Amino acid sequence: MDFGRLENIDEVDFTLPPDAWQTVQLFKELKNKPAKHVEVYVGCAKWGRKDWIGQVYPIGTKEKDFFSIYAKNFDAIELNATHYRIPTAKTVLDWKSKVDKSFKFSPKFVNTISHFQRLRNAQSATESFYEAILLLGENLGTTFLQMPPNFSPKSYNDLANYLKSLPKEIKVCVELRHHGWFLDENVWDETLEMLKENNIGTVITDAAGEREVVHTALTTDEAFIRFVGNSLHPTDYKRIDDWVIRLKNWLDNGLKSLYFYMHQHEEQYSPVLCDYFIEEMNKRCGLKLKRPHLLNREKGLFG
Repeated sequence: MDFGRLENIDEVDFTLPPDAWQTVQLFKELKNKPAKHVEVYVGCAKWGRKDWIGQVYPIGTKEKDFFSIYAKNFDAIELNATHYRIPTAKTVLDWKSKVDKSFKFSPKFVNTISHFQRLRNAQSATESFYEAILLLGENLGTTFLQMPPNFSPKSYNDLANYLKSLPKEIKVCVELRHHGWFLDENVWDETLEMLKENNIGTVITDAAGEREVVHTALTTDEAFIRFVGNSLHPTDYKRIDDWVIRLKNWLDNGLKSLYFYMHQHEEQYSPVLCDYFIEEMNKRCGLKLKRPHLLNREKGLFG
């Protein structure tokens, strides 16, 4: 993942901003709606990694078996494959056949909708996208719409109109990357209000070179976080610690579900940091999340 990549991170201030006032207000509203059950899903963005052989996949594992083993180690996947093409029914059902009923897929909207048509005249592509992902049934998690970096607030009406048109029964969250959304307080407030009215969540992306995008604003009772690490640099662990503290507070205040997807610029390191995050969430939040079975954990090969 190249988004937010910096060659030198020594001068980066990784401090998480305080909760947005919209988040504070949301938790006040949720106080009267206590969660009966908190759902937390943690995973990576890819499974087809040969450099995970000997780490997640046993030596000698064939590529066709990667996903089956991935699904035994993690309980969710950020499904980037759907961003590049709408999968066939056969492909979707094959994915579904390899997971248990608790596993969640978070499909990314196909780029025909977000990047090429930029949400205009996208009804046909949207119907085809939904037709495919709905085959996941109970394994369909929150989907996310990632807009390109040059999609600015000038296109606010396109965003609002498109989101209003989406089926309400499918959970969706939006990742905005153009800095204009965050730097103009009025624009950001209006956008968050529109998302809340449509029960659309936000995506929070934590990357070294894009600190504006770490906005800590929630519009639903769910958090969707994409964490981009830096090859197990010591700051990766400190940043994870900070997120665990923040998430414990959110869970204590009424957050009902969390998707936390791990990225690294060199994805070979994602399972290691994912494991650390899960361990800390279990320890500090009293959860019992499944830790991945890292084959070399006992050998002390990773910090």
